[in-house]
Amino acid sequence: MMKTNSSIFHFAIIFMLIFEIRIQLSNESEFLVNRSKAGLFHVPKDLSLKTTILDISQNYISELQTSDILSLSKLRILIVSHNRIQFLDTSVFKFNQELEYLDLSHNELGKISCHPTVNLKHLDLSFNAFDDLPICKEFGNMSQLEFLGLSATHLQKSSVLPIAPLHIRRVLLVLGDTYGEKEDPKSLQNLNTESLHIVFPRTKEFSFTLDVSVSTAVSLELSNIKCILDDNGCSYFQNVLSKLQKNSRLSNLTLNNIETTWSFFITILQLVWHTSIEYFSISNVKLQGYLTLRYFDYYDTSLKALSIHHVVSDVFSLSQSYIYEVISNMNIQNVTVSGTHMVHMVCPSQISPFLYLDFSNNLLTDLVFKNCGTLAKLETLNLRMNQLKNLASIVNMTKEMKSLQQLDISQNSLKYDENEGNCAWTRSLLSLNMSSNILTDSVFRCLPPKVKVLDLHNNRIRNIPKPIMELEALQELNVASNSLAHLPDCGTFSSLSVLIIDSNSISNPSGDFFQGCQKIKSIRAGNNPFQCTCELREFVQSLGQVSSEVVEGWPDSYKCDYPENYKGTPLKDFHVSQLSCNTTLLLVTVGVTVLGLTVIVTALCIYFDLPWYLRMMYQWTQTRRRARNTPLEELQRTLQFHAFISYSGHDSAWVKSELLPNLEKEDIRICLHERNFVPGKSIVENIINCIEKSYKSIFVLSPNFVQSEWCHYELYFAHHNLFHEAFDNLILILLEPIPQYSIPSSYHKLKNLMAQRTYLEWPKEKSKHGLFWANLRASINIKLMEQAKKIDHT
Repeated sequence: MMKTNSSIFHFAIIFMLIFEIRIQLSNESEFLVNRSKAGLFHVPKDLSLKTTILDISQNYISELQTSDILSLSKLRILIVSHNRIQFLDTSVFKFNQELEYLDLSHNELGKISCHPTVNLKHLDLSFNAFDDLPICKEFGNMSQLEFLGLSATHLQKSSVLPIAPLHIRRVLLVLGDTYGEKEDPKSLQNLNTESLHIVFPRTKEFSFTLDVSVSTAVSLELSNIKCILDDNGCSYFQNVLSKLQKNSRLSNLTLNNIETTWSFFITILQLVWHTSIEYFSISNVKLQGYLTLRYFDYYDTSLKALSIHHVVSDVFSLSQSYIYEVISNMNIQNVTVSGTHMVHMVCPSQISPFLYLDFSNNLLTDLVFKNCGTLAKLETLNLRMNQLKNLASIVNMTKEMKSLQQLDISQNSLKYDENEGNCAWTRSLLSLNMSSNILTDSVFRCLPPKVKVLDLHNNRIRNIPKPIMELEALQELNVASNSLAHLPDCGTFSSLSVLIIDSNSISNPSGDFFQGCQKIKSIRAGNNPFQCTCELREFVQSLGQVSSEVVEGWPDSYKCDYPENYKGTPLKDFHVSQLSCNTTLLLVTVGVTVLGLTVIVTALCIYFDLPWYLRMMYQWTQTRRRARNTPLEELQRTLQFHAFISYSGHDSAWVKSELLPNLEKEDIRICLHERNFVPGKSIVENIINCIEKSYKSIFVLSPNFVQSEWCHYELYFAHHNLFHEAFDNLILILLEPIPQYSIPSSYHKLKNLMAQRTYLEWPKEKSKHGLFWANLRASINIKLMEQAKKIDHT
């Protein structure tokens, strides 16, 4: 048994309501309470006083009381459909003065007690158990009423009188199973509405005499029409359709849930053909019986559009060619035949006025409209969801359609073999939908030259080949859900303004895409496996520079897929420096840095005389290596002097007149650079040799000493004397006081020695000189090795 379209109609209204509610929620902050499907037996008591929308549908509620909604003074919308309410007293809503929408459909209402109530815009009492129309005289005060849903088993003309003054936009009338026993054919005469939907009982043959032509409706919808057992049912319905010829106001007719014969189906088409109806729609049709071939009269019609949806037939041995000819030769502009399992369609016998043809969701093959020259006026053709396989055949089909602008061949099994060489599309084609097929890259070598809108999403395209034909008029391109690895080059699509390329295999899109595609106004490239590496940096920057209105889905649909540590990271949060991505810039930066450091180090070296230190360290290291290989006793046997004296040339007079005479008279051997340096050796080598051959090193400190670099070097080497590490080998004589500020910063060793070690201070009083020399001689007191003396004597 087919599902009634009345239920579909009802849920369509609910959907529209929900859509309106969502808009209101976003704009006015409505307070919605949804307790549908909650297993309720009573209206909840814990409802917020702020509630404006209450949905308690699909529960087990059996009654409504004033106390249930008394406190909901702000309630605007109340949905109580699909419950078990049997009685309604409209006075329960007297405290809900803002109530506009009341849905009590699909209950068990049999009685209604009317009282002055609120001024509703929407009242639905359909699909209930009323015997008579539940129309109270108080309904006549609902001046804002736009929708009224009613249920009844009996219709009487007087029942409609209370609402006769109202102009209701839509009326739904559901007739009970026993309707027809006390029928008043003129009962709808006083019903003033633009759109009337009558749902007849499904359980019996159509045997009603209701005159729908007396209604003021511009749009009429009739559901549940059954006439198959005998000719009477069909004659009753034929009579209803015949009376429509008297109603010149009616322009839209919809028939839902029809169960009849093939012959009477053609009769219905013929009857409507000669009425004032302009738009005729038939849906959910079940056909049986045989088809009687007869002439179809195409003359004298007001029809502009015919729509036939979802036809099921129990008969397979009928002349289908007759059906095809009846449809193809209709002299109207718009025809839709969808979901009928139609396997073919013939060409009109003469030039057809068809502007729009929709044959979607059928079983049409590549032979449809083959070599058809009578569709020259056709502008729109929809062949979606059929059995089309060869694109070349479709291309050939369009050649004779000189006015065709829009073609939909999506959801087929189309392929294109460019070896066939047939790619002569009609030049008038502007919009082409070939989505959800099995087309490959080759399709780009066979496209309409003037196409503006091209939909190729969900195919098997891996690359947009080069070269391809110039598509200078193309404005919108949809290649989503393919396997493309790169964004297209706009050099071929010079007018491209809309690009949909999401859900592909794009990992590193070009950063200069927007520079080459300057006419792009909208791009959707999300849900691709972006590799968040240096190559992606420029593309992310370019996305950030364009308006968010241009990049659809940004930033939620744009996320990193690789590397693993970035996976799931939004591209807007992916940052990498230009330096780490630009090799040339990195090398230049490193080079400049190294050069700068080199200059700085060189300057410091020059300033602190580092080259000299390095040479000293080298010679000192060489000496240290020799020392490590020489036993300590052997080293000690090389000592030739008691002391090496280091002094400034400005202090030589004191050294020669005071120091030397007082030490050498006690048989203390002194090493002086003036008499003991070996000619031919460098100064450094001589200094090191003298220090090595001396037990002690005496430094005569004075302001002149700190000004002498050679004195500083001698102090440096003496302090690091490798052969006397276990001895206290330094003797400091302070000839004249040295202020700390006068000691250069490079003489840090001298500063440390003066701070840490005791030194002998040359007294100014002569009476103290004897003690000074005694202390000095005591600090040098040592007997040199006999071998050293012998060497010295020789």
